[in-house]
Amino acid sequence: MSHQPQPPQHFRGRWSSRLGFIMAAAGSAVGLGNIWKFPYITGMHGGGAFVLFYLFCIVTIGVPLMVAEMVIGRHTRKDPVGAFKRLRGGGWTLVGWMGVVAGFVILSYYCVVAGWAVDYLWLALKGTFSLQYAAQVPQLFGDLLASDCSQLFWQAIVMVATVLIVIGGVKSGLERANKIMMPILFLILVALAGYGFFSSGGVKAFQFLFAPDWSKLDPPAMLEALGHAFFSLSLGMGAMLTYGSYADEEISIPRVAITVSIMDTLVALLAGLAIFPIVFSYGMAPAAGPGLVFKTLPILFSRMPGGTLIAILFFLLLVFAALTSAISLLEVVVAYYCDELKWDRTKATLIAGVLIFVLGVPAALSNNLLKDWHLLGARNFLDSVDFLSTNYLLPLGGLLITLFAGWVLTPKVGREELLKGGGSQGVYRVWFFLIRYISPVLVALVLLNKIGLF
Repeated sequence: MSHQPQPPQHFRGRWSSRLGFIMAAAGSAVGLGNIWKFPYITGMHGGGAFVLFYLFCIVTIGVPLMVAEMVIGRHTRKDPVGAFKRLRGGGWTLVGWMGVVAGFVILSYYCVVAGWAVDYLWLALKGTFSLQYAAQVPQLFGDLLASDCSQLFWQAIVMVATVLIVIGGVKSGLERANKIMMPILFLILVALAGYGFFSSGGVKAFQFLFAPDWSKLDPPAMLEALGHAFFSLSLGMGAMLTYGSYADEEISIPRVAITVSIMDTLVALLAGLAIFPIVFSYGMAPAAGPGLVFKTLPILFSRMPGGTLIAILFFLLLVFAALTSAISLLEVVVAYYCDELKWDRTKATLIAGVLIFVLGVPAALSNNLLKDWHLLGARNFLDSVDFLSTNYLLPLGGLLITLFAGWVLTPKVGREELLKGGGSQGVYRVWFFLIRYISPVLVALVLLNKIGLF
């Protein structure tokens, strides 16, 4: 009886180095949430005290949960579904399924929002954000949302770019793209933050971000900080688990998780230092809300000296941040197809890309052809899918992962994985305490708050 030769364990692909792993994981974490959402929620909740509490949440939720996902991924060398199936099976396999579904659903509408950034980059390159066209700028976003063809076109552009990167594989696709985009992203951010600091609103912006006014840190602000710390690091959606499955044995997972969390937080803070000086320089309110990036800032770009160049750099930054996260979301789905269905990467990526694009079409049409189609109350399709994903799917997935890592996973597994790469017993004990007793409580608070029970 002949036996088929088994492929070597590394056939799934591995990161070429610790730096490659860090850049890819940081790229997954750094996304529109850092540059779009963090500044506006910081503005809405009064700045400094909110920022400091957010940093506390990164330490108590973000790092432990990221370590847990990476531990599960590297120990099993599988996609989220395969990982939980191998470790425990039964009902816990549903946690892996939630990660794959989250990657699928979130990317479907994430490509639409990323398409807005690409459209604005194109407008910036054409010189639209200049004094000459200042009168047209306020209506640009409304015009974009109202155009079904524009929305679908830019959504398709983002999806094609994402597919082309992922189809290249772990080293030649994901790692290479992040090694190019992440340094450029940081350089642009540092340049914009430097420009902002030396503007007339620079000092005021710095004080707003880092001088705490504890009277403004009310319970809603604390829960918002908890939630954003969780979502900002791409947790609960299987991305860090999948990326961890490509990591070599000699890499220290805690060091990678801490480094990625620092980079992610630094991007958010630099985004604040880039955006708030412009806002303060022109006497605008920092609590401009979700419209800050696509409505308020473009108006300010059109009024300021060198606004066209600043706009090009800013929206290029936004596009890179969106792409680095989009490829990690697609990789979660592709890893499932490759591991569980045994498809080759090309087939898996193309089929996943097409299906996700099709699911995203209603999101692209939410503000035009399907504007009267509501799913949850007054919410359109895009807002409804986003609400369900961020308020139910991700927090529940994150809570179950913390409970699994702290109470179900054999302690020996966590200890062995954390001791690799020069880890210590002390680091393991701190992580185990946080993931068992602290992180689940905080993630549960996020979930209860999001669903309106707390």
